[in-house]
Amino acid sequence: MRNSIGNRFAALVLGLGLLLASALTASAQNYVIRSGDILQVDVLEDSSLNRRLLVLPDGSINFPMVGAIRAAGRTVEQVRRNLTTALTPNFASAPTVYVAIDELAEIEETSNLMDVYAIGEFEEPGRIEVKPGTTLLQFLAEAGGLSRFAADKRIELHRTDRHTGRVNTYRFNSRTPAGSATGISGGTRLAPGDVVEAPQRRLFE
Repeated sequence: MRNSIGNRFAALVLGLGLLLASALTASAQNYVIRSGDILQVDVLEDSSLNRRLLVLPDGSINFPMVGAIRAAGRTVEQVRRNLTTALTPNFASAPTVYVAIDELAEIEETSNLMDVYAIGEFEEPGRIEVKPGTTLLQFLAEAGGLSRFAADKRIELHRTDRHTGRVNTYRFNSRTPAGSATGISGGTRLAPGDVVEAPQRRLFE
């Protein structure tokens, strides 16, 4: 009798464990990726491609042989399919690609205003209070626009990683506000403490 009860209890625990694992897997599959998340990408056929990727402020990731692809606003499965499709021409057959969330972006505290800093060739440089969700292009307008001496092709966004203290720098060309594979777009949303730098234009630039 005791063995029967024990077996039933063990079966119940196992069933609950499987149910929880299934729920967590479904949750991960439905999770919508955000800027600041870190993804782990593995390619079974070529381990040299395996790497951790930061989802950039403009929502993209950069992967060898592929370049920049959209990640933010998509699920892990959607990103996996996109990478697989983009990598396939480089392999004899479609590669086996695995994508997982390695680290979640830290959720910023909601406030009415946040501080962002404009340095260099701005008409109104300094600390500027803007609303959460303000984009890079909107911030340039908040700062009074660029001065006539600004290198508008080489604007830089400096963002400090709150976990490591490392400052990451992203390039923005105001003449191509939609962005490119080598830079962020004007629609990139700023975060508290961001520093936007407009360097001085070089001779004949």
